Amino acid sequence: MTPYPGLLRIAPLRGETTSSLICRIASRYGLEAKGLRSYWQWLNQQPKHEGGSCRADAEVVLNAAGRQLLASLCGIGEDVAARALPSWRQQDAKLPAGRDGVPAAVWRIGSVVVGPVAFGCGLCTAQRTGTVVRAVRYIPWWDRVCVRHGRWLVDADADQPREYLDVRRLPEVVAAQRRWASVGRRAVRAGAEPARVFALARAVVARWWEGAYGWERETVWPRRLHLVAGGDAGGDLEWWRIVGRDAVVFPEVVAVADALLDPGMAELVWADSGAGRPRALPVDGLFCRRLGERVGRPWLGPLVATDHGGPLIAWMGGVIRRRRGVGGPPGYDNDPWWLRQEHQAATMAGRLRVLGKEKKAPGSGTMWRATVPAEQRMLITRTIESAEEQLIQLRGVQTGPTAEVTRRLLRGLGHSAGLIEAAWKRTAVAAVNGGVPLEDVARWVDMPAETLRRMLTAGKREDGG
Repeated sequence: MTPYPGLLRIAPLRGETTSSLICRIASRYGLEAKGLRSYWQWLNQQPKHEGGSCRADAEVVLNAAGRQLLASLCGIGEDVAARALPSWRQQDAKLPAGRDGVPAAVWRIGSVVVGPVAFGCGLCTAQRTGTVVRAVRYIPWWDRVCVRHGRWLVDADADQPREYLDVRRLPEVVAAQRRWASVGRRAVRAGAEPARVFALARAVVARWWEGAYGWERETVWPRRLHLVAGGDAGGDLEWWRIVGRDAVVFPEVVAVADALLDPGMAELVWADSGAGRPRALPVDGLFCRRLGERVGRPWLGPLVATDHGGPLIAWMGGVIRRRRGVGGPPGYDNDPWWLRQEHQAATMAGRLRVLGKEKKAPGSGTMWRATVPAEQRMLITRTIESAEEQLIQLRGVQTGPTAEVTRRLLRGLGHSAGLIEAAWKRTAVAAVNGGVPLEDVARWVDMPAETLRRMLTAGKREDGG
């Protein structure tokens, strides 16, 4: 059936990607999406994953003639499309002005055009459209629960088959989404952007999630993870830890956001800092202790208080600097909600790529970057780069203290080796604690199992574990 403008009325879903709408139109007319897309002049190739599959979060930006054509195929006015499609009024320098009336389009990535992209609820889409077809929408992380059907809507940017996670047995996840509405309003009253508050809280809790392997008293997250995995995540624990993270930690993210907006909590930070008499933040500080209680973990305070270099400590530093009237480094402007790039929560797509590479080539050196905190990764990288630079200098030495250059090089390489060895041990411990048999880890790193066991045991004694 060839589409005829206005023959069928196909309304866009709220927040839907333009690419998703085009696919739904093609399905309604009994066409392949590729066939319908031939009505536009395309200026680049459709984005794909490394494996060659098409990206579900691919987005389409149209010129004026292209928008007119799409609206006519839907049988709706352009004003209706503009209200529903976030990318409708987006522009791209590659697109012609459209004076010649040629509908043109360019491919983009949804997260770059508008924001986070997720799969829509298939049951809601079927009820709304009368057909079983996939929809992709722009959905912020704090609105990922389909309350009607008890589904957590998964990010669409990763190369994995799941579109949702079943959270019907996790009422606290649904309750957290309802609670966020009031937390968001509280952020507005406090003069903060709700999106930035949520991003910071999410980064804080995501960092806790990475360290939770070593929390012997943590029982809530493992229970939730097994439930979203259908009862048992043990078959592929690391994969489920990546895919299920945002759903599992969502209640804690909302709780942390609420706590960070509480003026009383900021006062505790000020008191812990010594107020008018500056001092180092204590391990048993009132703020971290109270924060642990607010997320239902009274024992958590000392653990997060010693996690230096993370987003929570950065937020505390912003609160303290603002109270003292002391300027921070460039870019901070004493804004406690300013989130550094290295502190942002790792994406599901990125972590799945790392996991896939590690499974294909165990011990290839990629996994340690996923398990080592961001500031340590940066330190290791910078040290190696410095050693490489000194090596270049050494090679180019014609005169001067060559021996001193050599000593500096060896010191730099020795320091790098120590950092990488610590990162390697951290990776091995994480793998063993995560349920990977010690014998398998030993085989990956080409080391006798007994030798590895002694090294890990010695490492735990050094860390006080």
